[in-house]
Amino acid sequence: MGVVSLEKIVALRKKTANIRNICILAHVDHGKTTLADCLISSNGIISSRLAGKLRYLDSREDEQIRGITMKSSAISLQYKDGDEEYLINLIDSPGHVDFSSEVSTAVRLCDGSIIVVDAVEGVCPQTQAVLRQAWLENIRPVLVINKIDRLIVELKLSSLEAYAHLQKILEQVNAVTGSLFTSKVLEDRAEKEMENEGKSECVEGEQVYDWSAGLEETDDSHLYFSPDQGNVVFGSAIDGWGFTIDHFAQLYSQKVGIRAAVLLKTLWGDYYLNAKAKKIMKGAQNKAKKPLFVQLILDNIWSLYDAVIKREKEKIEKIVSSLGLKISPRDSRHSDPKVQVNAIFSQWLPLSEAVLCMVCRKLPSPLDIPAERVERLMCGGSRRFDSLLPETQQLKEAFLQCRSEENMPVIIFVSKMFAADAKSLPKHKQRPLTQEEIALRREVARQRHAEKMAINQGQQPAEQAPSSNEREITANNGNTKGDQPSPSEILDLNPKTSVDDDKSTFIAFARVFSGVARKGQKIFVLGPKYDPIKALHKLSPVCGPGEDLPSIPHMACCTLDNLYLLMGRELEELDEVPAGNVLGIGGLEEFVLKSATLSTSPACPPFIPLNFEATPIVRVAVEPKHPSEMPQLVKGMKLLNQADPCVEVLIQETGEHVLITAGEVHLQRCLDDLIERFAKIQVSASAPIIPFRETIIRPPKVDMVNEDIGKQQKVIHHLKEEQSKTPEGVQIEGDGLVTVTTSNKLATLSVRAMPLPEEVTRLLEENSDLIRTMEQINLALSEGGNTNGINQTTLDRIQDFKRKLEAHLQGRRWRNAVDQIWSFGPRRYGPNILLNRIDGYEGPCIWQCLEKKAKETKSRNFDNSIISGFQLATLSGPMCEEPLMGVCFIVEKLDVYKLPVESGKQEENIVGEHVQEDTSAVLTNEAIANTDEGKTLEQKSQDGAKPPERTGKRKGESHIVDCYGPFSGQLISTMKEACRYAFQVKPQRLMAAMYTCDIMATAEVLGRVYGVLSKREGRVLLEEMKEGTDMFIIKAVLPVAESFGFADEIRKRTSGLASPQLVFSHWEVIPSDPFWVPTTEEEYLHFGEKADSENQAWKHMNSVRKRKGLYVEEKLVEHAEKQRTLGKNK
Repeated sequence: MGVVSLEKIVALRKKTANIRNICILAHVDHGKTTLADCLISSNGIISSRLAGKLRYLDSREDEQIRGITMKSSAISLQYKDGDEEYLINLIDSPGHVDFSSEVSTAVRLCDGSIIVVDAVEGVCPQTQAVLRQAWLENIRPVLVINKIDRLIVELKLSSLEAYAHLQKILEQVNAVTGSLFTSKVLEDRAEKEMENEGKSECVEGEQVYDWSAGLEETDDSHLYFSPDQGNVVFGSAIDGWGFTIDHFAQLYSQKVGIRAAVLLKTLWGDYYLNAKAKKIMKGAQNKAKKPLFVQLILDNIWSLYDAVIKREKEKIEKIVSSLGLKISPRDSRHSDPKVQVNAIFSQWLPLSEAVLCMVCRKLPSPLDIPAERVERLMCGGSRRFDSLLPETQQLKEAFLQCRSEENMPVIIFVSKMFAADAKSLPKHKQRPLTQEEIALRREVARQRHAEKMAINQGQQPAEQAPSSNEREITANNGNTKGDQPSPSEILDLNPKTSVDDDKSTFIAFARVFSGVARKGQKIFVLGPKYDPIKALHKLSPVCGPGEDLPSIPHMACCTLDNLYLLMGRELEELDEVPAGNVLGIGGLEEFVLKSATLSTSPACPPFIPLNFEATPIVRVAVEPKHPSEMPQLVKGMKLLNQADPCVEVLIQETGEHVLITAGEVHLQRCLDDLIERFAKIQVSASAPIIPFRETIIRPPKVDMVNEDIGKQQKVIHHLKEEQSKTPEGVQIEGDGLVTVTTSNKLATLSVRAMPLPEEVTRLLEENSDLIRTMEQINLALSEGGNTNGINQTTLDRIQDFKRKLEAHLQGRRWRNAVDQIWSFGPRRYGPNILLNRIDGYEGPCIWQCLEKKAKETKSRNFDNSIISGFQLATLSGPMCEEPLMGVCFIVEKLDVYKLPVESGKQEENIVGEHVQEDTSAVLTNEAIANTDEGKTLEQKSQDGAKPPERTGKRKGESHIVDCYGPFSGQLISTMKEACRYAFQVKPQRLMAAMYTCDIMATAEVLGRVYGVLSKREGRVLLEEMKEGTDMFIIKAVLPVAESFGFADEIRKRTSGLASPQLVFSHWEVIPSDPFWVPTTEEEYLHFGEKADSENQAWKHMNSVRKRKGLYVEEKLVEHAEKQRTLGKNK
């Protein structure tokens, strides 16, 4: 381990105030891993010459080949600042958008972060994303502006131009931070206004409205990056140098005689040095003077680079001697100027010194964890902190104190599980041999050699020659003394380890937030759905995990088998880990899937789930090359699912095993892991499965040749006639109302489909988590719970969501629509709506969470059946069994005639005939009263048979059954069919998934970038030039279906000068009708009778139908005439 000793790190782990848990965050290729190499080399773990070339924390082979980081890796470093010694737990994270989930796992375990920004490229999309992630987790950032050497060598800027460029970058970063801060302040102000509304109603007199936004009073000075605050480092990681202005302030205060505090405030900004007056003056820009930062710092760096590149030997020697540096002759004579630059700068302005000093002074220790962050971690979902149990609230003090005492509860958070080879574990490493073992082995070798020589000379021993293992044992029986191991025990160590080498073990990447984690300790594993309120009804708050306990949902008990110190590519075994430290835990693979909370206290709540920026969108179906190897594939996919925080694994209805990943690079990494590490079999992957959505639109006003529909002469087409056929029991009216009768002809449903406005669909998508929370609250209310413990902020968000829906759903067709919402779908939180417009039928309202009590239904209702049918219909649409999006289904009528019951006398059990005469009203009061008899059906049937079992039924429902099956099941299928027919009556469209594409390219290759985009049906939204550079930023949207191979093609076409970042953005309607056929004379003239030009929507729909094994209408042979040549007919 070089200069770093394990004993030293273990000792430093106990000083919580001197621990810094930090992660490095940046856009891809901005220099995170090179910076990490510089910091690691300062501890002697790697050579300083290899820093930036070795990429020590990129331990995977594909990371080294591709040159990008794909996983978070941790390492512990020590640093001495004056008399204080610090332990820095450093986590390097990926910058590629496909692996942003790894960033989330790293950020959760840290208290601070280093944001790295390329001095040429500036703030990029992923820079904004990581700043947002750091903000959401409430960790403090510091800034490193990297690759300043590119401003000198590549862009050839002067020192004054470089200063202006650096100012702009700093403004850009601060603008992102400022926007995050502003939104938070405005949210806090809105909450206060809501609280004060109730109070102001009681106060009489004149009210004065405060028009200020609350930003004036809030102190935000500590948030922004400013060199004079010491939270910005300027440097070049590849050349090994970096500095804070504090370093130069101390240096020049001794030479110039100006106080260091004054220099610290004036070295960055519009200040210049008046040589005559020997004073620092303001207004350098107005007086055309060089700012102090340029004059005292940048000019010196620029002149040194200039001298080295131009090979001015005398000037270099003069600078080196004036700085008091010693450069080896080998470096000074080297032909590559980069080597000379690195040798000089790494001694003059060592980057590791500047960064580690800034980290220790500006970033917080685990003792300084904000109370706001603790409350947020403990309050998952919609709960309020003060609504938690008193025992749970007391744990907040354990977080804040972060003490490692015996009586403190142990709280650990596991952010991810990662796979490690068994041979890399400390217990399987070859330990150094003692002197006695070496002597013993030497003796065994001599005896073997003597026996071999005797055999070669033909002198066979009197007895039969024993086997090699027996020779080892017999030869040393007399020589073994005391507790010395026998040679066979020593020599047999290697075969055991070789057996274990093939196995992968899982290690939990975790942090101790309170108490001390000890090897062999028993601890509770709390799942994400664990509820301490329910658990403490059965358990005592002080009970430990080692006792015999009743089974509690989502809670398990496990043992911490092994504790590891994470040292990049190596692991070191530990006996205990105090609070505030990052660690690896072995032996949790059976208990933890991806992330979990561990605690010795059952009162501890599970931490809130990790916030992932990337959405898994790319799907492939995988299968083994040899069908007999299917069990290995299933096992391998389970292991892959555990090892990757973002990947999703599922088995579709068709039986396909599907991998869902964040992007193309992520997909390739997952497939490589599956083949080489987890399944260890040959796997064939399908072409990427493209996700689509099905929707309906308003009837178009113009046809395919842009003629007004209705003015042309229609030509009836036979296909239209076929499509208009409807099965028996389905009535379709001209206005789109579809009426379907159940199989037993005892009930009819009337449903209408309408397209939702785009704003509403977008609103439903953005608030899917909130809708899920509403469903959970409503479920709790229906089971007799209350909303007292629900966070007021959540209720305010629900109220705001309802207000926005009302604002968007305006007009005659949407009157009272928001109050009539019955359910959302699919899966009860999707972007489709079910409305209840049945006269006289009161179902449960989706907004009952705001009323804080559940409605009591006096009669048996059919809500569950109707909602289940709606969920099934929206989950797989009629076009190609893809989910629906942006569709509103309105239930207008429900007619129930007579309902047979499973047991008892049929005559007595008839609920009552109810024939609907009025076309709009159903289930009148008379029918509702009649259905009340369903409550006494069991009593009436007792004289003839046993009452039916009531398991699996909702309150108020009875088992109504006939030869077609339970009535509730018939109603589900009828509702599903009604929704599908109502959908097909309207103009149907497919929706394609779209990526947002950010490309940085130079002017020379701009045309080629546009060529690739247009070929793949991309659409350019914005093109702007980056100030101070010759780079253009292109923002475009690209269909996911056309994105595969896009990054490689654009790199090939531009010779590597342009690289795209693809992030899933939204769903977009494909304008063409997949079922279109020509119906007017103009369309026949334009497209021909067959209209066989390519229809993109039809092509996508049929490809999905083929993949799913659905019927596809296509002609394999259209014209079967035999081809003849004239030559044979002569």
